[in-house]
Amino acid sequence: MSLDGYIAGPNGEGDWLTAGEEVWKHMFNHLEDVDTVVVGRNMYPEYADYWRSVLTDPNADPNERKYAQWAERTPHIVFSKTLQSADWANTRIAREPSTEVASLKQQPGKHMVVWGAGEFASALLRMGLVDELRITVAPVLLGGGLSLFQKIERTKLVPIDVRPLANGAVILRYVVNAT
Repeated sequence: MSLDGYIAGPNGEGDWLTAGEEVWKHMFNHLEDVDTVVVGRNMYPEYADYWRSVLTDPNADPNERKYAQWAERTPHIVFSKTLQSADWANTRIAREPSTEVASLKQQPGKHMVVWGAGEFASALLRMGLVDELRITVAPVLLGGGLSLFQKIERTKLVPIDVRPLANGAVILRYVVNAT
């Protein structure tokens, strides 16, 4: 997100996002503990189309290809009340995050990650289904756009890691609702 709390610019732009080797390394380390990706209906089509295209692009960035390969073999759950089918391998549709995510959290396995933010991630946070936030804060002010958190109440966060990166970004990890 931007330093002022946005995940997309005023017109949905993400041209301010930067990755770099250090960010990719951190992300791949994090993904070693993940066996399920959760996305909302609004993010799914663009997400699936982009990462599938990377798999067949001979000029794709090697880190993007590595992520696309990981995503291709990792189960994804798309939450939608309207979507009738998901056309990407290992992807299924679920309707009610409150029951589905709560049930998944009780099953054996690794961790789930929610990609994206905005309405869907905020809804999961409001439902008490988020255990940890991992946020990369980019060194940029956008002045407006799509807010990372929407319609949430005061939520207690306990910091568990703060990692500054060479590109000026900072990776933040918080436990949610810790007592």
